[in-house]
Amino acid sequence: MLSEIRTLAGPACPAPFNLAAYVLAAGAATPEKIALQILTPAGDELWSYARLTAAVLGVAAGLAGLGLAPGSRVLLRLGNDVTFPLAFLGAVAAGYLPAVCPAALSLPEVTRLMATLDPALVIAAPGLSLPQECAVPILSAQDLHRLSRGAPGTYQMGDPGRAAYLVYTSGTSGQPRAVVHAHRAIWARRMMHQGWYGLTREDRLLHAGAFNWTFTLGTGLLDPWTVGATALVAGSVVAPDDLTGILHRANATLFAAVPAVYRKMLKSGATLTLPHLRHGLAAGEKLAPQVRDAWTGATARPLYEAYGMSECSTFISSSPTRAAPDGATGYAQPGRHIAVLDAEGAPVARGQPGVLAVHRTDPGLFLGYFNAPQETEAKFQGDWFVTGDLARMDEDGAIHIVGRADDMMNAGGFRVSPDEVETALMRHPGAGEVAVVELTLSPGTTIIAAYYTGSASEQAMAAHASTELARYKQPRLFRQIPSLPHTANGKVNRRKLREDDKAI
Repeated sequence: MLSEIRTLAGPACPAPFNLAAYVLAAGAATPEKIALQILTPAGDELWSYARLTAAVLGVAAGLAGLGLAPGSRVLLRLGNDVTFPLAFLGAVAAGYLPAVCPAALSLPEVTRLMATLDPALVIAAPGLSLPQECAVPILSAQDLHRLSRGAPGTYQMGDPGRAAYLVYTSGTSGQPRAVVHAHRAIWARRMMHQGWYGLTREDRLLHAGAFNWTFTLGTGLLDPWTVGATALVAGSVVAPDDLTGILHRANATLFAAVPAVYRKMLKSGATLTLPHLRHGLAAGEKLAPQVRDAWTGATARPLYEAYGMSECSTFISSSPTRAAPDGATGYAQPGRHIAVLDAEGAPVARGQPGVLAVHRTDPGLFLGYFNAPQETEAKFQGDWFVTGDLARMDEDGAIHIVGRADDMMNAGGFRVSPDEVETALMRHPGAGEVAVVELTLSPGTTIIAAYYTGSASEQAMAAHASTELARYKQPRLFRQIPSLPHTANGKVNRRKLREDDKAI
């Protein structure tokens, strides 16, 4: 049997359509219900669906009153408060294209981004980097809230396949790229509601990430509102140790975070009492089996993993109705068409490794990279969008993510997955967090290097590796370091590990 799955597709996205209108439609049935609860030590900020919708349409009218041309790009330089969703949905409602980028970008990074994006407007919170001599009009967060209190505008309806927003990739392997998504992308996210979350309108979902990451934007805000549920937000920087208390106080029923956050929450080894929580959701990087098992042991709650990327959000996941077998990430969500391909772009036999791909017809697939048609088409192999991640498919369709093709290591002529080595090393009780990379010692000479944060000695880690891994997969270098470098989204930054080691 070949590694290709086409699950039953749902109804097509209706037309005319507007992403913001669809996101807020379910809340109209319960206008006084809390759509957004911002949790702060001084007291919670509550936004009902009626208040949120009125504010979004007020922003839409205010932006239209600025005279922006239809389809203009609006750069969002905003933090993790209500200003972000008001600006994002308000711009989408009015027919403009909000561009979402990490708040932590440096001044040179923002300057380069603006030169390529050429926005018509910037909406900015105080304290975030912006060029001092900025020729683009800047709307402050305070002015945006003033617009939100104005008379409501109307949703600009149209073709669901037209561009709706841009989101920048994390750029861990180079320059961030602007991914353009269509209005229909929110309709495609319906496949996750039961294919991953088990989401209902009664849920209260807390996401630990920042709004300006596509994982948080979709899972933490847009999806809960699409079904009329409540989104929970930490109004300030929260340490992982404090998340348990916040989840308990907010009566959260679902919790979403990257695996690194779960790992830090579990560091103490204590039991986590979360009586209202049904389960956790993990995405953003591969979930180690040890973390999943530790979470289940500490909370008596399951943890469901999903795989996705900025270009297509998540499309493979485990769920309350279909848990993943040991070592697998999950199954194709209902309505998806995916495959594992060989070098010629043909599906491999099940059980064989290859490159994971999504069919060009997936309604959640991006429209392309902004102003980069050649780079966009280079990501396709025939009718398949090629993710760059290596995977294999079991006979029953379960997907195992092996690792990034560009992260694969070469040991004595053998291809070695960093995920496989990391999983084996983390079985040592003193390993802590682990990352492995291929280091170049001299031209033509490379080794596998392992970095870990635990208390075990380098000798103990090497001895453990010798019992867990074939000789060619064992790291030749072990480094005990205080912490691993992570991106703003919580992913391990392997590129920085390589660069830092060169300086040692």
